[in-house]
Amino acid sequence: MLRSSIIAVALILAVVRGALAANPVAYRVSIAPTGNGGLDAALAATAELRTLRGTAPVGPFGLIVRARTDVDRLKTVLDSFGYYESSVRITIDGRPLADPQLPERLARLAQGQDAAVVVGFALGPLYRLGRISIDGELPPFARAVLGLRTGDPAVAAAVLAGGARVRTALEDHGYAFARVDPPIATLDEAHRVLDLAFPVVAGPRVRIGAISIVGLQRLRAHYVLGRLPLHRGEPYSPSAIERARTTLIDVGVFSTVSVHVGKAPDATGGVPVTFVVRERPRHAVSINAAYSSDLGGSGGVTWTDRDVFGHAERFSVSSSVTNIGGSATTGLGYDASAKLVKPEFGDRDQSLQFALNAVKQSLVAYDQTAVTAGTTLVRKLSSVWTANVGVTAANELIVQPPGAASPRRYTLIELPIGLNYDSTNVASPLDDPLRGMRDSLTVTPTRSIGSPSATFVITQLKLAGYLDLHRFGWTAPGRSVVAVRGLAGLAQGAGEFGLPPDQRFYGGGSGTIRGFRYQGVGPVFPHTTTPIGGTAIIAGSLEFRQRFGKNFGAAVFVDAGQVSASLKPLPSVLRVGIGAGLRYYTPIGPIRIDFALPARRYSPSDDPYEIYVGLGQAF
Repeated sequence: MLRSSIIAVALILAVVRGALAANPVAYRVSIAPTGNGGLDAALAATAELRTLRGTAPVGPFGLIVRARTDVDRLKTVLDSFGYYESSVRITIDGRPLADPQLPERLARLAQGQDAAVVVGFALGPLYRLGRISIDGELPPFARAVLGLRTGDPAVAAAVLAGGARVRTALEDHGYAFARVDPPIATLDEAHRVLDLAFPVVAGPRVRIGAISIVGLQRLRAHYVLGRLPLHRGEPYSPSAIERARTTLIDVGVFSTVSVHVGKAPDATGGVPVTFVVRERPRHAVSINAAYSSDLGGSGGVTWTDRDVFGHAERFSVSSSVTNIGGSATTGLGYDASAKLVKPEFGDRDQSLQFALNAVKQSLVAYDQTAVTAGTTLVRKLSSVWTANVGVTAANELIVQPPGAASPRRYTLIELPIGLNYDSTNVASPLDDPLRGMRDSLTVTPTRSIGSPSATFVITQLKLAGYLDLHRFGWTAPGRSVVAVRGLAGLAQGAGEFGLPPDQRFYGGGSGTIRGFRYQGVGPVFPHTTTPIGGTAIIAGSLEFRQRFGKNFGAAVFVDAGQVSASLKPLPSVLRVGIGAGLRYYTPIGPIRIDFALPARRYSPSDDPYEIYVGLGQAF
């Protein structure tokens, strides 16, 4: 008997599921506007008739059930915006949901015919806030941040946000165990107001207690504790604890950092704080590859030790093969380097970097083989400003033009000084910046020992800005971005031929003017197309970036600039390139494919188009 009942129930459920899913009904949804943009957006996001239309097809009965469910869901949204006497009415093909003939009518719809689902509202009067009180003893500053006033619309999100602000203010002033419960709401239908009473218990004011680190393997505990901008005895503050957690993440050794705060004060009246960390694998190997039509392909590997001596010192060795093909190259090259970074050198916000690099390039402009060694002191001035100063020595052999019988050897001593500003708030240079600016100023006094010898100063200014059009309410956040960049450079103290060829400025390529081959913009040797390089450069770009769906995007851009023997705000002759590109967004940054062509070909050596492939945006 029991078995027969189970079989019968299973058959009934199967029939019901079949009735709900068989013969899906195609439909379109129209949601009437209310005149309140925020309310309209909340209603559209809540209505499953709209959100599930393309991903979860339903049959006639299923569509009616979905609509009936939406009536309750949408009424809840209207209530949360203060419309407590509102109502929701949904019709399908002009018929109410209770029409007994509606399922049969939907089942008879011709193939390709959509049912018309119309959602309408009767808002009724808008309820407003009435008496607002806080039940409990708390400091005056906490009362001031509630931010709710009698007469404001009775919007649930605003009410809850007020309570959250009170709790945050109390915690930031040392009341670690403050409790702000959801308000007791009393609806006065006669006056159409909502009275609120917030139950608040401030609790004791406490300080930071014992600080401990859990999960360390190789990294030394005294180093981690010394790096924390948080100390025992300080006033308790969640924002200070979060800054300390972020500081540990920035060390680069930990994959995760979480915080556990004690549930009650300890015997000294302090709140214990425990940071639970997980160290990343000490060694890592990464592979890189890129391609552009001018520089050709490149590929290499990098090995990194993230904690050399137990104080988060980073040592990396990388090697790449470059110039694999390409219209601006004449042979294979290589780029090999070793770098050691010592964090907190003399100060928590300073690091010392040592670098050794060997490079070989075979370019249309020149052939170069060089070895450089240098050290750089980097100082973090604030969350957006960074300064650096260093010294670099280079020994290089350069042939210009390529194939010349007498190469020149240069020994360079450089003293680079830099100032950087970055308000884009992105974790990696490969991430897609959506807002803010990324700027740098570099001044490099240099002594060249060779033939000829010279002393000169190279100054470069780079500016890049990003504007999310969501700021104007035109698009969703991060979907449409306007990006601009500018570059100006000047070499002083030596003439064009007094500078080593690799210290001169060249234009063309994804770094300056897309649409022109790498180093293809600027002075050339007489009766040839071989670039000489210049002592000044000015260039700019304007790019519009649009995302589609989750992973895809596109860009259109225009670049312009010129290389010459003097810096001019508006050069008489500008090389202009225009183009478009595709983007595929990955967790490590967008993969970029750009196609660009010159607005005008100034010489037969200008290529008809250029293609650039890489990881990350062009700027």
